[in-house]
Amino acid sequence: MVLIVPVTMQIVSRYTDLIPPYIWTEELARFLFIWMIMIGAMVGVREMAHFNVDIWRQPSPRMNAALNLVTHLCTLVFALVFVVAGVEFTRFALYRISELAELPLWTIHVAWPLTGLAWIVFLGEQVADEIGVLTGRLPA
Repeated sequence: MVLIVPVTMQIVSRYTDLIPPYIWTEELARFLFIWMIMIGAMVGVREMAHFNVDIWRQPSPRMNAALNLVTHLCTLVFALVFVVAGVEFTRFALYRISELAELPLWTIHVAWPLTGLAWIVFLGEQVADEIGVLTGRLPA
């Protein structure tokens, strides 16, 4: 919803004389889009809404839990890359500002390590559940 405002301002200023042409709206829209993608990625991992490819036909609950653990391990690798590279990415942008909107760039770049940290937390919850299914403490 927040993304609609700068994009609408940009379109209206481009095709009419109702408002002056704002240059910073394109940059702000891009930054908001980055945050929207990262928040969506966090929610996707939290809700286990990322895509899955079924190789086996209806595996047993314990087999399914084991396969989910492998999936979580692969996602954890990506989360660690996001955290480690994202911290370096944010450090690089710490004292820089964007050219048009004059926003501090770290506010955009910090989205990567925060996303990685959120993935790690959410994966921890899911791994605990899968281990509970494997050990029989939780129902399948």
